[in-house]
Amino acid sequence: MFFYLYKDAASQWRWTLYAANNRKIANSGEGYHNKIDAIAAINLVKSTNSATPVRE
Repeated sequence: MFFYLYKDAASQWRWTLYAANNRKIANSGEGYHNKIDAIAAINLVKSTNSATPVRE
């Protein structure tokens, strides 16, 4: 399982959570102007499994 952090077409930061089989299982649902805000949202989701890596 891993998080993928990226900029969308509107230059906003978004994330997608992928399962071990590379299927999407969650996404940010909204764009963030600041990368740090997107990372903070990832950390809220990661609170149950802090070992999940973030990839860019």
